[in-house]
Amino acid sequence: MTETLHSIPLTMIGGQQANFGDFKGKTVLVVNVASECGLTPQYEALEALYRRYSDKDFVILGVPSNQFMGQEPGNAEDIQEFCSINYGVTFPLAEKADVNGADRHPLYAALTKFRSGELAENVTWNFEKFLVSAEGKVVQRFAPQVTPDSHEVGAAIEAELN
Repeated sequence: MTETLHSIPLTMIGGQQANFGDFKGKTVLVVNVASECGLTPQYEALEALYRRYSDKDFVILGVPSNQFMGQEPGNAEDIQEFCSINYGVTFPLAEKADVNGADRHPLYAALTKFRSGELAENVTWNFEKFLVSAEGKVVQRFAPQVTPDSHEVGAAIEAELN
């Protein structure tokens, strides 16, 4: 993938308009998240990663999605409250979006062009992760079961930051 993600528009969970270019110069871990999933406890490790590396131009972008068995049914306020109260989430969250299908958000249309092992065209489940370089290119993709605190994720982040 030669184009960058920086021109892709985003709406943040509070309704403010942004674009992925707001993260230019930062390494970004994009994660589709859900509040009622067996993998939801990954929020804790995501927040720990964010706090560990945020002073090194690293950010996590959570993108709530309700496409997997209705596991993110809440509205923006519900999602933000859940993340804050239960996991102390301080990293940015985008508004709820489709990550697959005809109404797939443009960010995910671009992210999923990056193939990795069994991870092909579609996002497979909640908490699939895409590591994006400071230049806006996808450099790594992690299956939902690969936890944010795994050596694999940590090593990839460190490699991008160094």
